[in-house]
Amino acid sequence: MLTRRNFIKLCMSATLAASLSESILPVLRQAQAEKQAEKPPVIWLELGSCTGNSISLQNAVDPGLDEFLSQAIDLKYHWLLNTVQGQDAVDILLDTVHKEAGRFWLVIEGAVMTAANGRVNYVFSNQDKMVTGLQAIEEFAAKAKYVLAVGSCAAFGGPSAAYPNPGGAVGVEKVVRDKPVINIPGCPANSDWITGTMSHLMLYGIPELDSLHRPKLFYGRTIHQLCQRRQLFEDGIFASFPGEAGCLYKVGCKGPTTYADCPLRQWNNHISWPVKAGAPCIGCTSPKFPDSSMPFYEHFPDISTPSTRVSVKKISAAFVALGVGVVGTHLAAGVFSRRIHQHFLDGTKPSDPTPPENLAEVKQELDDLIRRQNALLSETKQLETVAAKEKKSWARRVADFWRTEDKDGK
Repeated sequence: MLTRRNFIKLCMSATLAASLSESILPVLRQAQAEKQAEKPPVIWLELGSCTGNSISLQNAVDPGLDEFLSQAIDLKYHWLLNTVQGQDAVDILLDTVHKEAGRFWLVIEGAVMTAANGRVNYVFSNQDKMVTGLQAIEEFAAKAKYVLAVGSCAAFGGPSAAYPNPGGAVGVEKVVRDKPVINIPGCPANSDWITGTMSHLMLYGIPELDSLHRPKLFYGRTIHQLCQRRQLFEDGIFASFPGEAGCLYKVGCKGPTTYADCPLRQWNNHISWPVKAGAPCIGCTSPKFPDSSMPFYEHFPDISTPSTRVSVKKISAAFVALGVGVVGTHLAAGVFSRRIHQHFLDGTKPSDPTPPENLAEVKQELDDLIRRQNALLSETKQLETVAAKEKKSWARRVADFWRTEDKDGK
């Protein structure tokens, strides 16, 4: 069977030519045949949501959703995919909760609506009694083996919790406090993030999670680190409007602070993603999306933290200033910082730096880079002054030489 190390390597591969599901399904079938894994019963509840994550999962190709459902998991309840409706579907749901307690997985799509004790969001009716999403989560989560929050609304509140949030929308973790919740954010989440996380759970258990309880194999690096336009950012080549060639940072791209592997994973059968199509990243996998990243096509506003206050507009202006300098100075700055064009010197590909953990580190890194650039600019000016003096000196020597030649010739 595929080792966990190789599984993670597969998930984080930079050469994904086909759906991740196509690669892992044979492994799951082998593990099930060898009794090393079993098809888990899965309950998928949709609360305060637009159904975008279910649609994303249905868009999985090679194989499609039907093959994943039939060969990987045992989907007991999903209001869009149930083969029966009404009380019959609810009976299957409740039987799974009680008879498969400690074994079934609870997948939640959408934010938990807490206003009016949850009465703004009813998810099913049992014996003519309406059940709220809040009630269902509180009862079911305690009996589930794993709880997965799929999509940004379920993970952090997302658009459902955007200001003024009259429904009291919150992420699942705000309600389920006595059990770990695995967050798979995205608006919507990529189908590979969903199937890949489920596959890891079946084969190896809970994957390594970051501080926001997102699987690191999909959310371990920033959009900026993986972006195809990264070098344009380093070179100071910025687009002035969406769709234009150049780094989209100046038109609001949130890639430097957004953790997801969209540039590798891509969407629509792995052929494109927003930045590749000319639109900036809007940071949909981040906490407090969308309020913290709006307006989408403008720079971040000034952000206050306990340790620092950062104006991203000023930071961007500093980077633009870096990009408009003399070519020689810019190249020297890149070589000095060991980040730009290193492969021109030794034939190696520059490695990705460790992503900053917070805005204070971002500011520190930018300040350091700006200081190095200013020092190099100062040194360059000194060299230019020396060169200008040398040029005048050589000009005088050449003039003196020809003057001497003329006298000798006469």
